[in-house]
Amino acid sequence: GLYCFRKHSIGEASIVEQLAIVTSVFAWLTLVPPAYFNGYLEDYYARPHDPKWDVNPPKWYRLLFCVGVMVGHWLAAFEAPELHRIPGGWSNVGVWILIVVTLLMQYNSTLYLAKYSEKVVVPTAVVQFGPYRWVRHPVYASTMLLFATYCLALRAPLSLMFVVAVCLMYYEQKAKLEEVLMVETFGESYLEY
Repeated sequence: GLYCFRKHSIGEASIVEQLAIVTSVFAWLTLVPPAYFNGYLEDYYARPHDPKWDVNPPKWYRLLFCVGVMVGHWLAAFEAPELHRIPGGWSNVGVWILIVVTLLMQYNSTLYLAKYSEKVVVPTAVVQFGPYRWVRHPVYASTMLLFATYCLALRAPLSLMFVVAVCLMYYEQKAKLEEVLMVETFGESYLEY
């Protein structure tokens, strides 16, 4: 991890070392914060929660989203130039900044959500601080930013547009379902937010 990053920062990282950095960041971003805040790193069992807050679109819609994201990533791999032709070093500073912003946004939004929720999934108040001050759904936004960063790192603009479109369609539906439940639970305070 750090050794590969040091080599990358001076422009001497091989393809395998660059992939190790990107894979490590994506794995950390997608696995550790949710696992920590749902109690999997504290014990072997998930924390109990109210199933009322398990808001999901229909299964076919979720499956379509997963297939769309997977297809978008594969399209990016085919659209992108060969990996050894993508320059390393300081030319990727923008990509690294996006990765750091994505990590911070995901982590902070999960932290603020945990502060105003009981066991993360049962909200006790409308969260209006941290990243929620600027973005209504920062967890979804950081996931889209993660996918966008992948496409940007591969220099695949058409795949970027495809993946963002798939995410916007899915997260718009999911957010609408959640917002109905939030209005039902918190009423005027959520509408003001």
